[in-house]
Amino acid sequence: MLGKTAGGLFWMFRYLERTENNARLLDAGFRIALTRSATAKSEWKSILTTAGSLEGYDGQHDDYESAKVVDFMLRDPANPSSVISTMKQARDNARLVRTALTREVWEATNESWMTLKQILSSPVNEQDLPDALATIRRLSAQVRGATEGTLLRNDGFNFIRLGTFVERADNTARILDVKYYLLLPSIAQVGSALDVMQWETILRSVSAQRAYRWLNGAEISPSNIAEFLILYQNMPRSLIFCSQKISDNLAKLEQDYGENHASCVAAKASIERLQKSTIDEIFDQGLHEFIEQFTMQNGQLATQIEQDYRFQG
Repeated sequence: MLGKTAGGLFWMFRYLERTENNARLLDAGFRIALTRSATAKSEWKSILTTAGSLEGYDGQHDDYESAKVVDFMLRDPANPSSVISTMKQARDNARLVRTALTREVWEATNESWMTLKQILSSPVNEQDLPDALATIRRLSAQVRGATEGTLLRNDGFNFIRLGTFVERADNTARILDVKYYLLLPSIAQVGSALDVMQWETILRSVSAQRAYRWLNGAEISPSNIAEFLILYQNMPRSLIFCSQKISDNLAKLEQDYGENHASCVAAKASIERLQKSTIDEIFDQGLHEFIEQFTMQNGQLATQIEQDYRFQG
């Protein structure tokens, strides 16, 4: 497969994943704002920080009023991480690699873009926000379903999976870092019990609330949640699950192409580190420091994949 085609598939699905992740972040912020009006501005700031959009937002606005944050995250074309921007990037990449996609995947992607343009053509008011966010998640699921149901399991599919899980791992790590570390009143309270609603919001942000309760019942524990989102291998948005999928797909590419690449070696090292870790060791190291290191290594791995498979041609 040509490097440009591989890169187009990789980035198409990174942007699709980012679109859905940002919708989930906004849903989490909206739920907190409804129940905690006194701290709503702090929560909206944390949402921007998690999405990596705080600097861009601060360049345009001088407060964290909910309507402004929502509009910036959903509709602002000047925000490269807004839903409309990431969906456009996904669709543009899909058009570039049209011959590597089935008709169903292309039509689902194109329909998603046209639907989002329509519902985001004007600011979304608070009353309509839950429905708009649900639509974004549904459209993402349709593209993912068409992909899973119609594409050959060839090298193109491997690059799609790499883009998906690199982005998903980054998102889960960012949510854990911002929610757990930045919102704590002081370092001394790391590991202490936080408000149940705050922790349930973390789980909602990564579609894990029901799965967590299946395993842990009604017990809400910061340590248990961190372990679930970092080290639980059956949770499809955990760091270890995403890392395993990245390693597996790189191994398949290595086998198909008969070439040994640095990205495959790095991915294997990453999954081995997680497999050897315990949640107690992670907390002893410092959750923020652990996640910061993971995020940096995940970003480096993504760059190495681009270099190894010559995405720039």
